Parts: sequence; structure tokens; C-alpha cells
Amino acid sequence: MRKLKLGSLGLSVVVVVVLVIWMATGELKVANSEPPERQKSDTKELTQVQVTTLDARLYEPGLLLQGQLEPWRAVTVSARVAGTVENTEVSLGDAVNAGEVLLSLSEDGRGATVDRWQARVKKLEADLAAARKLRTRNLAAESEILSVESELAAARAELKAARLAVSYLKPSAPFAGVINSKSVEVGSLVQVGSPLYEIVRIDRLKATGQVPQQSAAQVVPGQKVYVQTLDGETLTGEVTFVASAANPETRSFAVEIAVDNPEMKRIAGGSANLRVALPDVQAIFISPAYLSLGDDGRPGVKFVDADNRVAFRNVRLLSVSTEGAWVTGLPDTIQLITRGGGFVSEGEQVETVNAAEERG
Repeated sequence: MRKLKLGSLGLSVVVVVVLVIWMATGELKVANSEPPERQKSDTKELTQVQVTTLDARLYEPGLLLQGQLEPWRAVTVSARVAGTVENTEVSLGDAVNAGEVLLSLSEDGRGATVDRWQARVKKLEADLAAARKLRTRNLAAESEILSVESELAAARAELKAARLAVSYLKPSAPFAGVINSKSVEVGSLVQVGSPLYEIVRIDRLKATGQVPQQSAAQVVPGQKVYVQTLDGETLTGEVTFVASAANPETRSFAVEIAVDNPEMKRIAGGSANLRVALPDVQAIFISPAYLSLGDDGRPGVKFVDADNRVAFRNVRLLSVSTEGAWVTGLPDTIQLITRGGGFVSEGEQVETVNAAEERG
């Protein structure tokens, strides 16, 4: 019994000693009633986009129209009296001045008619003078004087008509131009109204086109116009007329443009592209590849604002070609997103990389 008591006492002493040693050398851990602080997660990495800085520039927008070029003036000179063509003074392609004789028709006794009426007028003038003298002495009635005056007026009208008929024997050019067609030869018999020559003026041309009703208010007389022919050459012109009422079938307004053609290029009768110059505006030139559609279906551009957030702004297209597009509706200076725009959304903060630096 005594050995059992000593064994239990020894075991207790050993346990106490071990606890003392552990408390002296080990870490003392105390339970905490507060929950442990949650560790902060790493900051989300920003999406990287490539940008390039673009500045607005002064741009002259234009309204593009399809047009037709015509001679500034074109007329067919016709016979005003009947006769036979005795000789021709000009040929096809000749340049003529205003008033230059084109051909001569046979006289056919018209000169004699002039002489006859001229003599008649002289006799009646003498008769009238004599009658007036007699009237001063009450030897002639007033009715006799009126009768002679009437006959004289009729004779003078016949003389004028006879002289005009003689002048019509030599048709002349109504304006300076070029002979574009010839309808008679020497010996041709012509009647009143028979066509003789067509004369056109091409040192100045007239371009005609149709302006859509939504753009009619932008076009007024005096505006500058660039006319591009089918062979790629460009002439300048000026709007001279805009119709006040639209064509009921096309709902478009007719427009006429005076085009200078100092080199007399043979382009009259052909089609051309017309670009009506509109007032200058501040615009940005970008590649069409950077245009995208907004939720409303209108074109717009994604760029990065001053806070490095993605912005989207609708734009108005002034002109679009394979080389690029001129647009308005953007700030004067933007950081255009050139790469990565499809992976970011409006309002998202991003990290920018300058396109020029990346290429370098």
C-alpha cells in the first residue's frame, strides 16, 4: 500500500515539473474573443489599352453630289429667211467671235425690194412736207396730212423689214464660242427655221445636280464648288442657282454651278463629282477602323479621358474615304484607343500605353 502511494506522488511531481518547464520555454497562447482581421486582397490589375493623341484641326467639309457638265451656252443658229447657201465662212471646231459671219445665202431679189421701199419712203416724205406747207395756207385738209403720214409709216415699216431680210442673208454668231455642229453645205437650200450651225461656249461650263432635301439649307449661291471629272482632274466653280421648290418626284432641289474652264477642256456633256464647300469647322481625322456604333446605332469613338477612364462619344461624319474619316463632336484633344477597345467598357478605368512609345 505504501508503494502505491509513493508511485502516485511521484507521477504527480513529474507532471508538475513538465508543466513548469513547458510554460517557461513555450509560447503562451491566449484565446481572443475578437475575430481575426481579414487579410486584404491584392489590388485588381487595370486593363491596358494602346492610345494615340489626336488634335482637332480646321477642316472644310463638303456636300458631295453627282452632277452633269454642260456648255455654259449652247445655241443652234437657224435660217431666218429662205435661200440657197452660197458660201460658208467657218468649219467644224472653229472658234468664232460674237457677230462673226457664219455663211451667206442667196439674195433672191431682196436688195431690189429694199431699193423700192426706200424710194417709196422718200416720195412720201416729200408729199408730207408739201401737204404741211399747203396746210399752213389752208389749202390742204388735216385728213390729207394724216393719210400721207399713215402711208409713210407703213412704207418705213416695209423698208425696215426688207433691210432685216437682207441682213438675215448673212447669219452671225450670237456669242463667242466654238462650232460644234454644221448642218449645211454650199448649195444647200434652206427654209425659215432650218438649222445651220450649233455654237457652244466651253471656256465656262455649267454643272447641274440635285441636292437632297435634308441638305438643301446648306447650299446657297456664291458657295465654292470643287468639280472632279472622270479623268481625275479638278476644276473650281461657284453656285449660281438653287431651286426654291423641290422636284415632286425626287424630293430634291436643282442646283446650277458656274465652272471655269480656261483650257477649253472637252468635258462638256460628261458627268462629274461635285463637292460643295461648307463653312470651316474644327474636326478630327481618324481611321474608319476606330469608329464603332453606340447603343442608339449612331457612330462614335472610344477614347480615354483625363481620369484614365474609357469614354464614348457620338460623332458626326463629315467625310469618309479609304484613307480616313473627318468627324466632329469630340473634344479638341483626345487619347484615341487604338488597341484593346473591344475589351473595355465605358467608364472603366484603364492603364494607357502610348502607341508611338510602344513602336519605339
